[in-house]
Amino acid sequence: MSEIVRMYPRLVVTDADAALEFYGAAFGATVLDRYADEHGQVAHAMVAAGPVRFAVKDADEVDSSPADGGSPVIIALYVTDADAVADRMAEAGATVVFPVADHDYGQRGGRLRDPFGHLWMIAEPE
Repeated sequence: MSEIVRMYPRLVVTDADAALEFYGAAFGATVLDRYADEHGQVAHAMVAAGPVRFAVKDADEVDSSPADGGSPVIIALYVTDADAVADRMAEAGATVVFPVADHDYGQRGGRLRDPFGHLWMIAEPE
């Protein structure tokens, strides 16, 4: 069975840069990585607040913000075998949003929605 390596929430917001400023002021958080798309929208920003890690991303055509009725959190679950975990999730009733595949940024992963509406990004650590 695949081993879980780590897990963190990914917060979907309407203005990621403003959210990053807020988390810095409110929690003393620092941005560890920040990646933007060709339009300047934050696709991923990893944040550290003490020992806690979480990610922030701008809402887009795939992930809408909670204000627009979207899911406010995507759970990022890193495992040793993303294919096996995604297959087990689908067999148990999850819906594949993005199939597990190799990505240009060096990870193998995909996204599934569990039967309760939660989004899970299943990936293998780099």
